[in-house]
Amino acid sequence: MAKPPFILFGHTAYRLGEAYAARQGECPHVHAWSKTDLLPRLGEADVLCLSGFWDNNLIDKIPNVRFIQLCSAGYDHFDVAALKARGIRMANAAGANANAVSEHAFALLLGITRRMTEARDNQQTRHWRDMISDLSQREDELAGKTLLVYGLGRIGERIARIAKAFDMRVIGIRRSGGSLPPVDRMGTPGELLALLPEADVVVLACPLSAETRGLIDATALAAMKRSALLINVARGPVADEPALIAALTERRIAGAGIDVTAIEPLDPASPLWSLDNVVLTPHTAGETRRHEANVIDILIDNLGRLERGETVLRNGVV
Repeated sequence: MAKPPFILFGHTAYRLGEAYAARQGECPHVHAWSKTDLLPRLGEADVLCLSGFWDNNLIDKIPNVRFIQLCSAGYDHFDVAALKARGIRMANAAGANANAVSEHAFALLLGITRRMTEARDNQQTRHWRDMISDLSQREDELAGKTLLVYGLGRIGERIARIAKAFDMRVIGIRRSGGSLPPVDRMGTPGELLALLPEADVVVLACPLSAETRGLIDATALAAMKRSALLINVARGPVADEPALIAALTERRIAGAGIDVTAIEPLDPASPLWSLDNVVLTPHTAGETRRHEANVIDILIDNLGRLERGETVLRNGVV
């Protein structure tokens, strides 16, 4: 019987090793909590399960690794061609955070429309806000509004389903076009500028790629309603950050809910910290109490497939 592979888990916060042990995983494993801890163990590893510690210089330090399981959906920081040349398989964790990220998108949206951050600030100062006469400054309702979601993978589709539960009209954009049950209208990326003027809310839920980098630029922002909101739970560079900051500062769009920024952590000098029409979270949309268990489900599934000699991996990238 073949020796079980040695799994090296690596993350600064996710308790992956503990989650694997709780599932009574049979493979020997260790969890590295920092890159400093990770580096000396790379030579022992047959399988890597990590996020955040990777750089492509590590390819030459993993002579025995034949499979990498990511903890996130994004893999743009991996040299896929180099991994393939080395015969290293890789799978991402797409779907593991579909519930979490879709719910977070609506937390950001409701945080803006229901003025929840202002309410929290008022709570801290024991200030009971008076009723508001100016209609443009009141809390708002979602029913009847149009939500455009760019990217209809597992996260985007669930965002669309939640939007329908709020009685919103939903426009979906994906590369293949076609129809999807929770969407009232389907568009393609080439139709984005034509569809943006219809949207009260624009949600970015797409991967970062050459096609989506800078997708929401000054031209796209100019096509949006002045009353529109932008929600980004994709990747920071999908939006042109300087153009977005300018549009928010000049009130050319009404506000934004942002979980991801171009550079993370966000520069303390960034205007995004202090803009009163922005709700900002530190890339935590997928970080729930179930995240590790969801990733381990995918890992165990893929280890089984590899052991059986199957060529198709769950969420396979390479």
